[in-house]
Amino acid sequence: MTDRGLPTRTLGRTGLEVTRLGYGAMSLDNGRLTPVTPEQAEATLLAVLDSGINFIDTSPDYGESEECIGRYISHRRNEFYIASKCGCPVDVPAGTTGHVYTRQNIIAGVEQSLRRMRTDYLDLVQFHGSPSREVLEESGAIETLHDLQRQGKVRFIGVSGVLPDLPDHIAMGVFDEFQIPYSALQREHEELITQARRAGAGTVIRGGAVRGAPAQDKAWSVRRLPEVAEERPRAIWERARLDDLLDGAPAMEFTLRFTFSHPHLDTTIVGTANPAHLRANLDALAKGPLPPDVYTEAVRRLDEAAKD
Repeated sequence: MTDRGLPTRTLGRTGLEVTRLGYGAMSLDNGRLTPVTPEQAEATLLAVLDSGINFIDTSPDYGESEECIGRYISHRRNEFYIASKCGCPVDVPAGTTGHVYTRQNIIAGVEQSLRRMRTDYLDLVQFHGSPSREVLEESGAIETLHDLQRQGKVRFIGVSGVLPDLPDHIAMGVFDEFQIPYSALQREHEELITQARRAGAGTVIRGGAVRGAPAQDKAWSVRRLPEVAEERPRAIWERARLDDLLDGAPAMEFTLRFTFSHPHLDTTIVGTANPAHLRANLDALAKGPLPPDVYTEAVRRLDEAAKD
């Protein structure tokens, strides 16, 4: 537990004691999800720290997210862990698209993140975009991060990975942490979370919450993998009849508690620039995992729905 009563978990071999609920700072990218003013960004980040959340995930790709962290909370650097990304195009030829894992670009990205967030070190740097094992080995990308570790600029290394590359990432045995998409409506990586944790790595979950539900909110949505059809999560929800299990709770709370129920999850990052949403996330955390009987029934229904 933190001094504010939030539950924590050791992030694998890193030894970092992270809060079970982390903050996804992509929400501070003005216009990506919704417009965010500087005042909102500052208030949100201060509220995150004041609540006791100590794990913040960001990326050079997320607009002004890193600058906001440096501008508004760098004076409280000892209160939180920073997880950023590398491979994002920083020092690349004009017109380059996608992620680039050259030594030059990785170093430029880490140096930029340090400047933006006004810090001397990053607690965790993750390869963005789930590069294949071959790409990482051909470009010397892992050796580059190890060099930055030796310089004290990076403490631990990880990867934001998805199928089909994630099993290879785990087998490589070099990563301290894996960021993996998972929710009740996206369970493709469920067993891989367990494999990663058993290999000694920390597990950070993204996409673990859904806002709204068909019967409650016409703006029903869920963060999806790019290859997942837009209508698929909603169809799974409806086929599994999860509305029947809510017991009056919002769908977001139910799905977040479903995510917390995975025994090998260390922290799940949820992003928002809305204080009410942040409070709702914290309330869900306080309630903990779903009751065992509800979780078991939800899994049974989801398994049946996946067969259709």
